[in-house]
Amino acid sequence: MQTQKKLSTQMVADMAGVHKDTLLRWLREGVVNEPARDRRGWREFAPSEANKIVAYARAGEGGVAERVSPDPAIDSLREIEWDFTSAKTTYLTHGIHPYPAKFIPQIPNALIQELSTVGDTIADIFCGSGTTLLEALQLKRNAVGIDANPLAALISRAKTTALSDAQFNLLSKHVTKCESLLSEVRPSEGDLFYGGMPFLSDGPRPDREICEFWFLPHVVEELAELKKLISRFRDPQISEFCSAILSSIIVKVSKQDSDTRYVRREKSTGPGDVVQNYLSQLKSGISAARELSDILEDRFACEVYCQNILETPETKPFDLVVCSPPYPNAYSYHLYHRSRLLWLGHDPEEFKKVEIGSHRKYSSKGKNRATEETFQAEFTTIFRWLHGRLRDNKYACFVIGDSTLAGERIDNASLIAEAGKAAGFREAARLERVINAHRKSFNPKIGKIKTEKILILQKA
Repeated sequence: MQTQKKLSTQMVADMAGVHKDTLLRWLREGVVNEPARDRRGWREFAPSEANKIVAYARAGEGGVAERVSPDPAIDSLREIEWDFTSAKTTYLTHGIHPYPAKFIPQIPNALIQELSTVGDTIADIFCGSGTTLLEALQLKRNAVGIDANPLAALISRAKTTALSDAQFNLLSKHVTKCESLLSEVRPSEGDLFYGGMPFLSDGPRPDREICEFWFLPHVVEELAELKKLISRFRDPQISEFCSAILSSIIVKVSKQDSDTRYVRREKSTGPGDVVQNYLSQLKSGISAARELSDILEDRFACEVYCQNILETPETKPFDLVVCSPPYPNAYSYHLYHRSRLLWLGHDPEEFKKVEIGSHRKYSSKGKNRATEETFQAEFTTIFRWLHGRLRDNKYACFVIGDSTLAGERIDNASLIAEAGKAAGFREAARLERVINAHRKSFNPKIGKIKTEKILILQKA
């Protein structure tokens, strides 16, 4: 079968007898459908799409043409300044745990307000640290989160759960126990709990090799003692909340350079610093959780699924999807979260097998190296699943930037749009924002990403 010839924007404008700027205005206004884009981000019109535009142009003489009804909500979104350069991003429980490459809450907040109503169900199919989920709940929507990363699922549940007075009382007692634990540390004597001898705590911890390579002996002891205290909670919500707090300090007190650099360096983490850091983060987290619990309503719920999105999880239907997918070749969450996953009792290798976009997966030199076709094929599977979950005429929003694969710039938004089109999703808008220059999220060897797209697709 012969492949259809693709037409450029200028060619279609010439066919319709209008100026190119006029055609671009029609596309922005939504009076004609957006076509797919090539890997460079340029529009490619199929002959059938071009014929509809020609018919629309001729309808100006009084004829009838098929046209897309513009959505006022999309027009409103075009007017927003999406950079949010001075916005506070750590309100409520957004700041209880670091998470590289997460998008700022103002983005999902604006999309949720414009594209859904109170009582709707908002989904984030790459929920990460739960930014979209928390914004949905406080805007009086239900929320559904999906992520293959066990740490992401833990953080998302911890930061979206309203706690009761009885649960806050349990947390208050936990603070007291941790303060008592801190008083047992003798920094000046170098004597912690066991005469300065390492690895004698009966608290749970990863295997000895991991502990010796990535942590100082007294750090292991203090983490193990804190984990033992947390393990005594019978309330699963309190246990998850405190586990998320403990996880939040692990990289800081380890020898891992940072959340975005998996290299070892020596740090000046002294005796007692682990417990002190945990207490500080715990008190801050409790204060944020109290504020959150005061504003959340019981009638709105959040469900978090720790599942591989490519395995088509069974969930309730959605009214809107707002997510920030992993950028291919930009980050390896299984690697940079490895210490945290091990301390939480999870196997990073299991997550590694299913991680989408992993830098390790795309930088491999073997024949099974992932490519842009891999990414698009994965999203083709996702859209087939999503078509059965997202309600008709509703929107799916993707916040994503370009990637560099084998030295070539890849337009990820166009890859996602093309995959969506094959599954019955039309492009409603493609907005652009400048990323905060201080955000540290990507491997500098593959290029610094300065802008990202907000791609909005509508299910037909």
